[in-house]
Amino acid sequence: MSASSVSIHDTLCDQKQAVSFRLLLGLYGIIPVCLALQCFDHWFWQDFLKENLPSNPFHFVLFQILFGTPHIIASNIVLVSNPDYLKHYKHHIILMTVAIAIAFGLGNMLLPYWVLFILVAIWTIYHVLKQQYGVARGVCQLPESVFKLLLTLSVATGVAIYIGIFLRNSLAADQVYWIKHAAAMGCLLLLVAAYVNQHSVTTPFGRWFYWANVFLVLSSFYLFLQQHYFMAVLVPRFVHDATAYVFYVTHDYNKHHRQPQNFIYRYAARCNFHVFIILPVISFSLTFVLLAYGDDVANFITRYLWGVEFYKIITLGFLGYLALMHYYMEALTWQKDSPYRKFIAFSK
Repeated sequence: MSASSVSIHDTLCDQKQAVSFRLLLGLYGIIPVCLALQCFDHWFWQDFLKENLPSNPFHFVLFQILFGTPHIIASNIVLVSNPDYLKHYKHHIILMTVAIAIAFGLGNMLLPYWVLFILVAIWTIYHVLKQQYGVARGVCQLPESVFKLLLTLSVATGVAIYIGIFLRNSLAADQVYWIKHAAAMGCLLLLVAAYVNQHSVTTPFGRWFYWANVFLVLSSFYLFLQQHYFMAVLVPRFVHDATAYVFYVTHDYNKHHRQPQNFIYRYAARCNFHVFIILPVISFSLTFVLLAYGDDVANFITRYLWGVEFYKIITLGFLGYLALMHYYMEALTWQKDSPYRKFIAFSK
């Protein structure tokens, strides 16, 4: 989910469920939890967690099953399973599919891996943080200039942290040094900008949201410096993914609970499954199946039909395509005039 901004005054008078801003703020509780775990790990557990948690969360299958991939699959399910949405956005889907194919076809031939990685990292971090700042902007009623300033500084800092974590094994010592200092400078500028502009937020509740996003970036940087790479990625990933699911589940409840409007919810209604669990169950199950068996099944089929195998055709190719489609489409589907927003309301 990548909301450009939401308003606490938005209403949906004929629906029963609304996205609670208090619930969304509560998700930031992962920050003190991870900071406390890092402190206990260093002081009392002899760095047991740092040594035993995977240094790269995406090498840990369970992490992939729980975070990142499920909400990407969920967003694509919402898009393609509802005929009205598919019809409304079909031209965007076609154009983006062609663009992804061309970009990565040419990119793999013309650009080194690290350049492609950084480009995708920038888009990923921008997507993650724009969602959180978009939600907070509606609560805080931030001016456009302040919103863009804080988002830009946060994305720049987040990209430096992301590169420092995921490319660290291929970086020289001086490159690691400059990346850490770039991230530190980004954090300092972000903290100063947030302090100078905090007068823009006029309510105590809005100020909590305002600073929550700032500390989302600062805490990730601190954990990165402490080499708790797993938790450095976990903090923003958890907040982003959980926020997205709150929107998806609320949307699906309001759209389908009275009269199911696609085959998934019509079948679920016949089986007496509650609307709230349908999308999470499907998306998490598909994530597990695709990550655990997708490449093997795909290669079995391609060997049988054409006598060839492809490198990670599902886990890298197909899921990568869904991720990029998710980044692009989510910037459209949650705009104020989109059909999705007819089924979303907000409450404090």
